[in-house]
Amino acid sequence: MAEIGGNLWEYNMARVVVVDVTDDYRLMQPPLPTDCYPVLAEVWVPAYDLKDRMTGRDLVEGYLYDWHQTPKGENGVWYVGVVQRELVLTREERA
Repeated sequence: MAEIGGNLWEYNMARVVVVDVTDDYRLMQPPLPTDCYPVLAEVWVPAYDLKDRMTGRDLVEGYLYDWHQTPKGENGVWYVGVVQRELVLTREERA
């Protein structure tokens, strides 16, 4: 009987690291390297069509999507930058 080696879920799921980029907007500074941001969460999400569905996901409560960085390799990690919702709402109220 044939056997399948490895974990099949690894091919169907993607690891996403959510980082807080709020200080970039609060301090009005250019983006830092991804490794320099504080990590808010690490989550596993379905990998299918992830690039197109990323903006609609609520990965961390109280934060809004800002940008994402695709993995360098096939099994790499996705990075998603998020901004505190209060900061965005405060700026919109001023405008």
